[in-house]
Amino acid sequence: MSLSHQQLNTLATEFGTPLYVYDAAHITAQYQKLTNAFAKTDTKFFYACKALTNINILKHINSIGCNVDCSSINEVKLAFFAGFEAKNILYTSNGIHFSEIEEAQSLGVHINIDSLSNLEKFGQKFGHSYPVGIRLRPNIMGGGNLKVSTGHDKSKFGIPVDQLDKILALVSQYNLHIQNLHIHTGSDIKDVDIFVKGIEVLFDIIPFFKELESIDLGGGFKVPYKDGDTETDMPLLAQKVNEAFSNHPNPNGKHLQVWFEPGKFLVSGAGYLITEVNVIKENATTTFVGINSGLNHLIRPMFYDAYHKIENISNPAGSAKKYAVTGYICETDTFAWDRKLHEVREGDLLVFYNAGAYGFEMSSNFNSRLKPAEVLVKDGKAQLIRRRDEFEDLLKNQVL
Repeated sequence: MSLSHQQLNTLATEFGTPLYVYDAAHITAQYQKLTNAFAKTDTKFFYACKALTNINILKHINSIGCNVDCSSINEVKLAFFAGFEAKNILYTSNGIHFSEIEEAQSLGVHINIDSLSNLEKFGQKFGHSYPVGIRLRPNIMGGGNLKVSTGHDKSKFGIPVDQLDKILALVSQYNLHIQNLHIHTGSDIKDVDIFVKGIEVLFDIIPFFKELESIDLGGGFKVPYKDGDTETDMPLLAQKVNEAFSNHPNPNGKHLQVWFEPGKFLVSGAGYLITEVNVIKENATTTFVGINSGLNHLIRPMFYDAYHKIENISNPAGSAKKYAVTGYICETDTFAWDRKLHEVREGDLLVFYNAGAYGFEMSSNFNSRLKPAEVLVKDGKAQLIRRRDEFEDLLKNQVL
């Protein structure tokens, strides 16, 4: 399921370039993959909205029945603005001031705490009165890139599992109501056994928490970027999770709900970045294609060495040649080296696929460039969901 070249060309003509486009039907289909795979399991999915927080995307996520996972108090506020109820919002803190946790508590959302310091402050202020979750660091290496691996023994995320005695001391001292145990090992995880390893770590810890209601295995499901890539096998993951729970029943006798936090899995493939070719530059070894975008709009290739499929939708029948696709920023912003594309000419439109996650969300006004517009295609209709920056936007918060 994807938007056609013709549709993308039409949108570029109507809204201009560079342009982010999102396909609501793809998001819905990805969510259905999850719910269908886990239909026989008591499972709850929270969209990790740090991937893409446009309010219209959040509203669509809410409309299909998915919950939302937030990494900041402002993401929590956006979730409320989009119509989510407090019971369907999860806030997982990471190295933040305790006042942010206090604000999340005042809003009534689910909270995960990731440090002994803030766990103690929470206990001092709220005791047993407000259920809370603990984010643990399982010391598991997972994910396709060290930069997006969050569960290993040098990661800043979570409280290390080998500090369990300190956690239990705080729980006892302040009579904390621990509702959820959370781990997240990274991003781009294809091997479902990584999640099983996480479950095994948690099963050693679960007996210590008598009021536990859920375990949260995080997200990081793999999505395909290149031809031949496969995504995380959701039916297999569901099977492995069910087997793990069958083999390790909760010794406290309570049923435990399983939570996941898919972000990229839901929105990555739904997104397209449409760009226009500004200039072709040739030298003895390389033909450079300079486009009207750069790392200010899509930083993932420079930041993560991420691969994005690129197609020339203006000349799809042209002969294939190798190009270096580069941006217009005064910094090395190469999107692709030696990439085979149908012959590229100045003025052609190049489309970047898998642009829905951490594309616009990580964009900036570097070089005083303007951010692109965003469009959502839903029920066959294209809707502008963010206007393109204008020069005045660069001055909006400056004191003149």
